[in-house]
Amino acid sequence: MRRHFRLRGYRVVEANAWVAGYELDLVVRRGDRLVVCEVKTKGGEDYGHPFEMVTEEKARRIRQAAEAWLARRPDLEGLEVALEAVAVRGRRVERAAFD
Repeated sequence: MRRHFRLRGYRVVEANAWVAGYELDLVVRRGDRLVVCEVKTKGGEDYGHPFEMVTEEKARRIRQAAEAWLARRPDLEGLEVALEAVAVRGRRVERAAFD
């Protein structure tokens, strides 16, 4: 997953960060844009789509953890922050924003 973002010009800021009792899978940056990613993988078509695993409650917890993590990083203040779910299915990677 890190390679996917690096190939698109992002720099990995942190991976598997635990904060506020939750894990942030991946935090990447490109310029003034910071993306907090929830990475989900499913083994095959029979198991549904990985995005189905990012429920409203899961999104709320990610948002809460991201806010706590950012509060500890004043050096990143002022950046545009986006929350994304990243679905990995084999070699295919899909990204979708959520709030």
